[in-house]
Amino acid sequence: MIQRIQTLYVFISLVLMVLLLVLPFAEIVDNGNIYQFDKLGISGGAGQIQNGWSIGALISIIVLLHLVVINSYKKRIRQMRLLVFSILLMIGLFGMFYFFSYFSFDNAQISFKIVVAFPLVAIILDYLAIRAIGKDEALIRSIDRIR
Repeated sequence: MIQRIQTLYVFISLVLMVLLLVLPFAEIVDNGNIYQFDKLGISGGAGQIQNGWSIGALISIIVLLHLVVINSYKKRIRQMRLLVFSILLMIGLFGMFYFFSYFSFDNAQISFKIVVAFPLVAIILDYLAIRAIGKDEALIRSIDRIR
């Protein structure tokens, strides 16, 4: 299971997504107030500005999909489909990052953390895993054809 390169790609992607659940995404400065943007939303000195349960839920769904992909190593077609769905969800996660950070404040100074780039790296790793799974599937089909 873990000896296949695609499982390693998916595992690294899983670790990056779990780090998204732990680390903050950005700091927002607006009118002298500093707000923290993380999986719970945007919160600061005045309380919670935006509820971020949707971001936390989306990241949790992506983590669960990666766990299912790792554990379904005998079903390669399902792995590829779940990884494509995971990539689409991560693209939607970028849209949610943009929406929460820019549409919540007017003329605020936003400093994103490096954590925001983790979904992009995870998308690339998932794409590499899809290619490796496709190569395995082609190899299995060619061996079946010889028999």
